Amino acid sequence: MGDADRTPLPRIEDDAVEAFWARFVASLDGTAIAPFTYVGPFGDSVELADELIELILHGPKRATAGALVEYEASDDPLPVVGDRWIACDGRGMARAVLRTTDVRVGPLSSVDEAFAWDEGEGDRTRADWLRMHSAYFERALPAMGEPYHDEIETVFERFELEYSEP
Repeated sequence: MGDADRTPLPRIEDDAVEAFWARFVASLDGTAIAPFTYVGPFGDSVELADELIELILHGPKRATAGALVEYEASDDPLPVVGDRWIACDGRGMARAVLRTTDVRVGPLSSVDEAFAWDEGEGDRTRADWLRMHSAYFERALPAMGEPYHDEIETVFERFELEYSEP
């Protein structure tokens, strides 16, 4: 997919997110939980966000990875085991509550076969994972003024799907 084929992500509607979260909390029958720590789509385009949310809702995606500098540039906190966060589709609509189950920071090149499999994208091999993530980082990092290299510090996160809506 070339840059011309990417539709920019829309703004996320805070009221819709709060209503979604309220429905999730109501589904817990009174169990007290901490508030969500993050809300947003996967990827950097409507098309990619829609593809990845479908892999979460109806497929094998149970992991994600992002460059550490992306977290630092956006002032987003690093994920912590137990965090709950809301994943959105390409329209900016809340679709899933995810709970972080594992976090590791290391060089991009340190990804292993098990993590590539858990991320659930492409053919689920390490080689394909590195190809896809290298392409993403080569596109995204220069726009942030950061050079791409295969040792870029990466946040590797596993999660479980706790709640979703169609």
